[in-house]
Amino acid sequence: MDNLTIFTEFLLMGVTGSRELQVLQGVLFLVIYLGALTGNLVTVTVIVTDTRLHSPMYLFISNMALLDLGNISVIVPKVVVNSMRDCKTISLAECAAQIFLYVFCASVEFALLVVMSYDRYVAICHPLHYGLIITPSLCSQATAGSWASGLVYSAVHTGCMFRLPFTKTNVIQQQFCDIPQILRISSTVVQFSEFVILAVSVCLVSVCFAFMFVSYVSIFSTVLKTSSVEARNKAMSTCTPQLAIVLLFLISGAVAVLGPTAKKPSLKNLLTAMFYTVVPPFVNPIIYCLRNREINAALQRMFNRF
Repeated sequence: MDNLTIFTEFLLMGVTGSRELQVLQGVLFLVIYLGALTGNLVTVTVIVTDTRLHSPMYLFISNMALLDLGNISVIVPKVVVNSMRDCKTISLAECAAQIFLYVFCASVEFALLVVMSYDRYVAICHPLHYGLIITPSLCSQATAGSWASGLVYSAVHTGCMFRLPFTKTNVIQQQFCDIPQILRISSTVVQFSEFVILAVSVCLVSVCFAFMFVSYVSIFSTVLKTSSVEARNKAMSTCTPQLAIVLLFLISGAVAVLGPTAKKPSLKNLLTAMFYTVVPPFVNPIIYCLRNREINAALQRMFNRF
């Protein structure tokens, strides 16, 4: 152990060494971040200020928007600052905080997607019992449980990854603390522990996905049997955005977990990582605003007031 070097900071490797391209990259990510920031803040503001949207479904959507805001704020601002300043280092504490917050936001978001699928199932398949089943106390408990479960999972996940010092290398072939890159330079003990945690996580996610799948199959089968065209369109306008976000979340998660771990920086590696870190927070508010008629109407009312 006397001959081992224990690293307290990491070296982030960029795609290019050209200063002009680094600045261009920083500007691009800044534009994306501002777009995601604006979209999610507008979503939260509309839901909070419009009393017609004070219902369980929009409570969950506002929480999703806050999580998307936190998710993209964990990674992109640091990438922008490093690109503008030509800085390539990140401390061990910053790296651990980045991973903890990212995993926390992602896990809470997935838990809320499960809760939202049940909410839509009750609203469409059992509309007469909706007020009796989806009570304010149940919504509060489901929301608090989602945040608490994400906190516990993120603490376990991050604690396992950083419980032993890094002695192999401090070079990360990415522009932020990417989980596959951290595991690549971790000890074999940490890698085995993470494999066990990921295996358990896959089992839990599979059960949740099966629950969501059954819920949405029941929802769409009920919607297709509805004779009223207006009721069918209203149900579809509230369900299809959620389903689109579920699919985007699952695709992003599959890319993050199953994607190859790069051993040298490349544009493909950067785009793959940014797909599951940047695209969902940027696209989710667009999906809601384009597909949800009630949020569209609330946006129009808000703009008319101004």
